[in-house]
Amino acid sequence: MGMLNRSTLMKAHALLAAFILPVAIMFFITGALYTWGIKGNYNTTAYELNLKKPIQGELAELVALATKELQKQNIDPPSGQPKIKKIGTSFKLEWTGSQMDIIVEPTSQPLIAMLQIKNTSWHRQFVQLHKAKGGTPFKVYAVAFAVALLLLLISGFVMAWQMPKLRKLTLASAIFGIVVFVVMVVAS
Repeated sequence: MGMLNRSTLMKAHALLAAFILPVAIMFFITGALYTWGIKGNYNTTAYELNLKKPIQGELAELVALATKELQKQNIDPPSGQPKIKKIGTSFKLEWTGSQMDIIVEPTSQPLIAMLQIKNTSWHRQFVQLHKAKGGTPFKVYAVAFAVALLLLLISGFVMAWQMPKLRKLTLASAIFGIVVFVVMVVAS
């Protein structure tokens, strides 16, 4: 069987598990806590922006305004992608990242906008990374983690399948896992 012999699989399985353990713990903890509404906190600072003309809700316009104000304060922009969020007839710019979120929105006074800089707590930063709000390097790392986790599951299944004493139990467990998954999807 060459490369898929039990000894090679066990070594690869163990080394891969050890390598991804830190990021797995982060994803498991933040995901479990998020499920129960524990998302971390922000330290928010709000600023009034004096405008020469009212903002119109165009993405490029609001990103330029936010970027200009952040540069004045020597703050790098968030690592995520900016977007316009519309609520009825109103709008706001939401620009999220792992360390900070930015909101720019009009006020009741047409020549004044509000800029909120929301700095993340350490827990919220991990939640933001879990939600893919980090930069490209962490997104690549997260994809590598997902692939590694899949390889761990496959190698664990193959090792169990290779043992005649575990074949029936492995098959029954896989079928039971599929059934529970389908039931949970349908029940949700």
